[in-house]
Amino acid sequence: MTNALLVIDVQESFRRRENWAAVSNPRIVGQVARLVEHARAKGDLVVWVLHAEPGTGTVFDPALGHVRLMEGLVPVEGEPVVTKTSHNAFTTTNLQQLLTQQGIRELVVSGIRTEQCCETTTRVAADLGYAVTFVVDATATHPIEHRDAPAGRSLDEILADPRTLSTEEIIARTEYALAGRFATVTTVKELTGS
Repeated sequence: MTNALLVIDVQESFRRRENWAAVSNPRIVGQVARLVEHARAKGDLVVWVLHAEPGTGTVFDPALGHVRLMEGLVPVEGEPVVTKTSHNAFTTTNLQQLLTQQGIRELVVSGIRTEQCCETTTRVAADLGYAVTFVVDATATHPIEHRDAPAGRSLDEILADPRTLSTEEIIARTEYALAGRFATVTTVKELTGS
């Protein structure tokens, strides 16, 4: 086994936020499940990554119970679950050690958020020498407000602001930034053949 699928932050925390109503890929669980099934059939390692912000009182605070995989995603015995507190899946976890112990050299990246934790993990993985495949339609993101936008606006106000970066723009930017530099960008269908 030299390949691993990383499932990054496909967790209930995100569904507890108001901006989930504007998520780019509400079917992400189904897309990720297809990747997991494909990886398991090939004998590849599946690594589950969760994001936690202990003591913050936010939806990412483990004390509130939302730092868990979304319904429909269940690790099987032998599949590691790591919890990170940084944007990438390496810095605050033992992920690199796990991958090294298993002889992993190639990674497939999926999860939430496309441009944040997924892209950052991809860049770090590439710098660490992994060959990375970024499965763009097995990621999801939300619109991003302009840096000068006032705090505390409703989702409707954010979406109405012409300076807000749309999910389509975010995904396209991520594809351009990663392809040929940090990863091969592909889709679930292209990767699995179905």
